[in-house]
Amino acid sequence: MTEPAPQSPAAVLWDMDGTLLDSEPLWDIAMADLALRHGIVMSPALRESTLGNSLPDAMTKVYVAADVAPEAQDRDGDFRWLLDHVADLFGAGLPWRPGARDALDLIAAAGVPMVLVTNTVRELTDIALGTLGPDRFSATVCGDEVAHGKPAPDLYLRAAELVGVRTGACLAVEDSPTGTVAATTAGCPTLVIPSAAPVPPGSLRTFRESLVGLSLDDITDAWTGQHPGHRSDLRDMPR
Repeated sequence: MTEPAPQSPAAVLWDMDGTLLDSEPLWDIAMADLALRHGIVMSPALRESTLGNSLPDAMTKVYVAADVAPEAQDRDGDFRWLLDHVADLFGAGLPWRPGARDALDLIAAAGVPMVLVTNTVRELTDIALGTLGPDRFSATVCGDEVAHGKPAPDLYLRAAELVGVRTGACLAVEDSPTGTVAATTAGCPTLVIPSAAPVPPGSLRTFRESLVGLSLDDITDAWTGQHPGHRSDLRDMPR
């Protein structure tokens, strides 16, 4: 195993759903069923608004759309129902996103630590790690292990802390608007691979259509801001 190149990020922080695993279609099913449970049909706009959200935030958006009064919301019951439903869907099989497995292997071979950073709760993440392989990651941090999930920066701040580096020394890899906001707010240069929803351009963001064919130069360019899709100047970012 080789050591990371001097100009490579100190760590790569990976989102899970929609970035490494093609699990968003399974979440589509679960969220649509939650909406039906509350008497509405999940619209495309409502589904898009929940992409990358923590479960409590996604549930809140369904409650608002269904006009469920606060006193009528069974948050604990719906949370448990949703966890069990998604666990069944995950257990039936989780496909990889294109190029994701090769990208993990590439970065691992370069000796760069990786952290899994997901809004998904630990109970479901542990199921997904059966596909991803827990040994690939130096650490994992989940949405129920911080005070606030994405789009708040807490998950990325915690991930950088777990590997002992500054957020500016890390490269995040995200697919959703919510996750991208979380990563860039934390100060992480972010490689964005949009999947189910478009991500607008902005500070600290480099865009790529797919992880297929990803190279170490692509990783370095995204981190240093040399990629032509980048929209910010990283000269003052902490390393």
